[in-house]
Amino acid sequence: MNNMTKQHTFWLTLLFLFGLTACQSAPIVKHVSGPILQDNLFPGAKGIAVESEKEIFRLDKNARRYVQQTVGHIKDPIERTETLARNIFKRLNFDLLYRGDANTTANETFHNRAANCLSLSIMTYALANEADLGVKFQDIQIPEYWTRREGVSLLNGHINLEIVPKQRSANSFYFYKRGYQIDFDPQTLRQHFPKKTLSKQQVIAMFYNNKGADALINNDRDTAYAYFSAALQVQPDFDSALVNLGFLYRVSKQYDLSERVYLRALASSPDNLTAWENLAYLYTYSNRLDQANEILARVESKRLRNPFYHLDLGRREFDQGDLQSALTHFTRALAIDKGRHEIFYALAKTYHALGEVSQTERYLKKAKRTTKNLQEKELYQGKLDLLSRI
Repeated sequence: MNNMTKQHTFWLTLLFLFGLTACQSAPIVKHVSGPILQDNLFPGAKGIAVESEKEIFRLDKNARRYVQQTVGHIKDPIERTETLARNIFKRLNFDLLYRGDANTTANETFHNRAANCLSLSIMTYALANEADLGVKFQDIQIPEYWTRREGVSLLNGHINLEIVPKQRSANSFYFYKRGYQIDFDPQTLRQHFPKKTLSKQQVIAMFYNNKGADALINNDRDTAYAYFSAALQVQPDFDSALVNLGFLYRVSKQYDLSERVYLRALASSPDNLTAWENLAYLYTYSNRLDQANEILARVESKRLRNPFYHLDLGRREFDQGDLQSALTHFTRALAIDKGRHEIFYALAKTYHALGEVSQTERYLKKAKRTTKNLQEKELYQGKLDLLSRI
């Protein structure tokens, strides 16, 4: 079995993936009671320094100076909003490496060359506040989407921000309804996914959850527990943190606690397929096969039309050396969605492993044409250059 995790580049959730069968009715989530946090199981967690809200959003004098130099001289609030948004993107495009595991505070992100979607959003929120602008976080309802890191599948969510001029008084009104949407993945903008407003506390919980998932991937269970606990103290019904905590309990052989936490996650979010799948694995592990199979059948029926489901299955088969099965899954993903560079690259990588140079080149070129990210374009061109020298 392969580990699977969710990140809110987002946020990370750990699960296992099975081969599944036909669709069945949804299982009923029973009522669960009892505490879900058990500090005594991870005594080292007490010594972990978890960042406070103030530390997560703090900007040092250099970052604050950047805001003043960029928009401090601009009085018009609409022009100030537009100028800050343009300059943030200009700065990032010039000197940024996107890295999924770069879960950093606002100030760290400002000074680092690596960041992910969540850390960039936290930084931008802090910069907009410093510029005295209104800003809100938005959760983008993207389909289930997996990436791979160190042999672990990461199930990704996505957030962005909207910046608007602040209303100065009851007598003032700006004819500026749209705001500036700041999104570090242009693909989400093109597809017009639904979105909902997130509170600052929800974003803090996502930050803690990501830090905990990183620790869990590194098998640092005390640190993982410290961060999952912090996330759930801020946002008790955060299903991704609940699922991650359930996984931590399962790998720590706390099976009753693991089930309790999974069921708590499902009571909060009955359609969370990640939580259902983790629960199914737990039931399989404890020989409750009928319950597990019922859940798994329902999960697969909901995922069959998701190209990323097939993409992730293909990546797993590739990692296990079954190149033909990987190719089958990648081809299925492409049949559903021909607009994702990740699918073209997966095909190119598989054909390269099979020794088919012409097909490798063909799909690398498609991947390069499809992506809108300049770093990815350069990456694909570099691989094409290497291929041409073979």
